[in-house]
Amino acid sequence: MAKIQRALLSVSDKAGLVSFAQTLAAAGVELISTGGTAKALRDAGLAVKDISEHTGFPEMLDGRVKTLHPKVHGGLLFIRGNADHEWAVKQHGIAPIDLVVVNLYPFEATVAKPNVSLHDAIENIDIGGPSMLRSAAKNHDHVTVIVDPKDYEEVAALVKSTGETTLELRRKLAAKVYARTAAYDAAIAAHLTREFSGGTALPATLAVCAPLAQPLRYGENPHQQAALYGKFADYFKQLHGKELSYNNILDLTAAAALITEFTGDAPTLAILKHTNPCGVGQGATLREAWDKAFATDRQAPFGGIIAVNEPLDGPCAEAIAEIFSEVIVAPSFTDEALAVLTKKKNLRLLQILKNPATAVPWDVRSVGAESFLLQQRDLKLTTAADLKVVTKRAPSDAELRAMLFGWRVVKHLKSNAILYCGSDRTLGVGAGQMSRVDSSRIAVWKAGEAKLPLAGSVVCSDAFFPFPDGLIAAAEAGATAAIQPGGSVKDPEVIAAADARGVAMVFTGARHFRH
Repeated sequence: MAKIQRALLSVSDKAGLVSFAQTLAAAGVELISTGGTAKALRDAGLAVKDISEHTGFPEMLDGRVKTLHPKVHGGLLFIRGNADHEWAVKQHGIAPIDLVVVNLYPFEATVAKPNVSLHDAIENIDIGGPSMLRSAAKNHDHVTVIVDPKDYEEVAALVKSTGETTLELRRKLAAKVYARTAAYDAAIAAHLTREFSGGTALPATLAVCAPLAQPLRYGENPHQQAALYGKFADYFKQLHGKELSYNNILDLTAAAALITEFTGDAPTLAILKHTNPCGVGQGATLREAWDKAFATDRQAPFGGIIAVNEPLDGPCAEAIAEIFSEVIVAPSFTDEALAVLTKKKNLRLLQILKNPATAVPWDVRSVGAESFLLQQRDLKLTTAADLKVVTKRAPSDAELRAMLFGWRVVKHLKSNAILYCGSDRTLGVGAGQMSRVDSSRIAVWKAGEAKLPLAGSVVCSDAFFPFPDGLIAAAEAGATAAIQPGGSVKDPEVIAAADARGVAMVFTGARHFRH
């Protein structure tokens, strides 16, 4: 590649621009620019040619048309050394452009603002910028293209020392351009699809473009490579501890989804292991909530994830510090809590910056075979008004409170899920079994190990009881009330079994399968 003689600079993000342009100018590179970028460079004392002077055509349509011109794209796309191309650009007076620096209108930042208008969103769709980037990136054998200010330093160092860039660097920068323009177009498509469909339409094409947030040491197992992508840092801030692992991230996001169900409720604490809640408690204080949650299962919490629905305080932190935990997630931490917990070097402390469960309405899951599943998030809330009493006996007030408490927890257990609970604590948890009866047996066994009596408890089932046996087993364990979706062909038999045992049962009309 010949030395860089001419550069076109047109950026929205002007961070680091002047210093980079000064290096170009010192190397004898002619600078061409547009609008606000040109002004910023001139204000810094640099000589700049306006794009309209370069093309011989004025900017028009409120700046919508300024770089869409053969003297721009011809200067970027012609193949140096190709006789036909060289003849064509000479005939039409097209000068080569060897370096392009463009970052795009801030579309993503614009649509992230609350109540952004459709007009503002559309006006922040960049047209000329992506076009120049794609032209330059296509011809990367001869043209250097920068879309990210982080790359200024490496390019500037080469220009300063040699006047040109390496093919290896140009290839890296070109690939980065197409990743950026793909993400940009995906963001536009996603926003307009939501706008034009009321936020409910499934997209005709699923475009998932997320920047690398951080590499991870490994995946679920040490032989698997892994990395985190997307806007994780917009939702969580790590305050202490070693780097997060792949499994940590899976667990803590599950914990955050559960605990945000209790936002604004009484002090609530949840302990999770392998994304399943193994204990949830409420109390007058977080310390009291911890005691109830931990009492559900004193073995599983070792190496688990803890989440709270209000600022974590000193007394609760001291109790938590008595066992080994991987991660604690909270809206915030008091100074007393931080003083206690930061003594543990391996414990990660994460602050929830905003609710991750409701930020994006869709769940995406890879199923291999180059295929993905997309579904709406399960954000359905159930209130007392949604419940249908189907037995002769209606639940007492205490049983009703326990039902609504347990229903929020069982929603976050892997299916088949059975949960025994009181009005402010879990008592026995069974999850992820092939049979609902097996889940019930495990839940009863866990409650027995914890010496937590199930007499007077409520049993929660994430899906209907397909046969009376599950309800009968729960009644025999001590449950006096049950909450389930209903909808089985055997519902009349299940209801009859409940009536025969004096069990109050309600149907929610909605299940919460979690595979």
